[in-house]
Amino acid sequence: MTTSSVFSDTNCQCPSVAIVPTVLERLAAIEQTYAVRILYACESGSRAWGFASPDSDYDVRFIYAHPRDWYLRIDLEYCRDVIECPIEDVLDINGWDFRKALQLMRKSNPPLFEWLYSPMVYRAQPGFQEAMQALTPACYSFPACAWHYLHMARGNNREHLQGEQVRLKKYLYVLRPLLAVQWLESGRGIVPMLFRTLVETLVAPGPLRDAIEQLLIWKQSGDELAWGPRIPVLNDWIAAELARLASGPALGPTVKPDLEWLNTVFRTWLIDESPTRE
Repeated sequence: MTTSSVFSDTNCQCPSVAIVPTVLERLAAIEQTYAVRILYACESGSRAWGFASPDSDYDVRFIYAHPRDWYLRIDLEYCRDVIECPIEDVLDINGWDFRKALQLMRKSNPPLFEWLYSPMVYRAQPGFQEAMQALTPACYSFPACAWHYLHMARGNNREHLQGEQVRLKKYLYVLRPLLAVQWLESGRGIVPMLFRTLVETLVAPGPLRDAIEQLLIWKQSGDELAWGPRIPVLNDWIAAELARLASGPALGPTVKPDLEWLNTVFRTWLIDESPTRE
């Protein structure tokens, strides 16, 4: 039994009515093809962050588990622990094995936390999302997450925002991670999924806020933003933030959670029987 699709935040860009049955069909087909059980499936990326264009892809991400006996093998470290489906029209569907997900959680992997706090959940085993979120306080490392977001901002800025003509949507992929670093540095807890929450909390009214709002209007009202002239107020703020963070985020080290605790959670969600293939 799985819970039905839940789109919990009124500010998120919920998927079209037509796409949800298609996503659920693809997930069911994956279970049959790979003989796995999907524990959780959600939307990630721009739609979950709240700044998708009408023609943005659906970035469906899921966590799956094999039957218990599958993990009892001497060559487990050589077995594939991801399922990657070919992109089909607007559907980009990929998943991680549960063991891999818990290993990444212990390393405080930000994308995994974003999946678990997505406002757009396609399906989940009852209690799974809550059980994983219960691990978050012990596993969520502010420094590790801040460094991840900083590297993302540096890379996107270097690759996409240096010329007089830039890919306008790439501003959002620099602004969001830089605001995420600020959020973590200020001790506010887990970075929220919605970009608007970051903006409304951290960016005071003024030219910067106005430029961001205009960018969101452009992004959400039409096709994927293409090339355009650079936006000086955004470039100036980005440059100042990257200079401030030249030596890294202002955060101290944290301790990794107990491994046996994660082992217990892992065993709890495994089942003995193997899903049947059609």
